[in-house]
Amino acid sequence: MLALIQRVTSAEVRVDGAAVGAIGPGLLALVGIEPGDGDAQVARMTERLLGYRVFADAAGRMNLGLATTGGGLLLVSQFTLAADTSSGMRPGFQTAAPPEIAEPLFNRLVDRCREGHPVVETGRFGAHMVISLVNDGPVTFLLRA
Repeated sequence: MLALIQRVTSAEVRVDGAAVGAIGPGLLALVGIEPGDGDAQVARMTERLLGYRVFADAAGRMNLGLATTGGGLLLVSQFTLAADTSSGMRPGFQTAAPPEIAEPLFNRLVDRCREGHPVVETGRFGAHMVISLVNDGPVTFLLRA
């Protein structure tokens, strides 16, 4: 399981022109699920998303995590993140978990994050989504669980 996280001042995901998830300051996490991922990866990614220190403390250093700041978390499933881009000019998707495996794992990640954090929004699994964000920094990291 991997997540491309971006510290944002705001982010929104729309499906068919309607907003389905939006946050103010916090993290946008694009989540890719790979074959072999399971509950251990869900638990570890939850821990990393809520605790990864990318927010500034009083001294301006990245020492605070989402759980400390209370910002929002917008989780968006993105199977293309798990694509194989190691060769050629076209991505291969055999390295991404199929939807029947990925969707329940993504939903468990959402549930676990909601158990540990008050503001968790999502996109819509499998839908064509349009994401708007204002990247703060910019601060972007690739996390693996």
